[in-house]
Formats: sequence, C-alpha cells, structure tokens
Amino acid sequence: VQLQASGGGLVPAGGSLRLSCATSASGRTFSQYAMGWFRQAPGKEREFVAAVNRAGSWTDYADSVKGRFTISKDNAKNTAYLQLDSLKPEDTAIHYCAAKSRAILSTVISTWEQYDYWGQGTQVTVSS
Repeated sequence: VQLQASGGGLVPAGGSLRLSCATSASGRTFSQYAMGWFRQAPGKEREFVAAVNRAGSWTDYADSVKGRFTISKDNAKNTAYLQLDSLKPEDTAIHYCAAKSRAILSTVISTWEQYDYWGQGTQVTVSS
C-alpha cells in the first residue's frame, strides 16, 4: 500500500493548510485502516500529531495541536485529511501520514511503531 501526502506549504502565523493523504488501497481495504499524522522538525524526534479510527468516528490529538488541528478520514475517497488552523511557527516540520491495517474499530493509535505504512511527508513551514 502506498500513501501520498500532499498539501504542505509556506504560510504566515495564524494561517491554515489542509493536508491530504491519498492511498492506493481499495475502498474496502481503506475502511479497515486507522490513520495517523506525525511530524518531525529539524533536529527533533518524530512526534505524534493526530489519529483517527478506521470509521473516522474517534480521534486523538497531541496537546500542542488540540483545538487547532482536525483529522478526518473519507473512506469513499480512500483519503485521510489533516486540517491545520491557527498555525504557529513551532508547527514547522515535515508532516507524515501513516496507516494501520486491519485496525480494531475503536483503535486510535498515537505511537508510530504500531503503524504499517508511511507516506513520504509534506513540508509545513510557518513564518512568524
């Protein structure tokens, strides 16, 4: 399964972006995937950003993005999204999407080791 992340860019502080994560999985397979977003800034470790269960009904967020970012999943389009609002310079990082196959319905995963597939990342840069 391939994941293709897109939608990154350069925005001023307070701006918004919408990241997309398109998959090569079929609709039926994608509906079994729990999805997550992580990010890594230069010189820092990869960190959890947001996650959603396979049905798109349960979500989890890092405290640093809670109330500003929104994760969603469209099983009809085989795509996951991350809406980034009220961006801050500290949000600058490469953002990666990840997929966990055959996920339990209620599963929302915040640890990167549990994911099976990763996208190539998309750069988000927020200017002050």
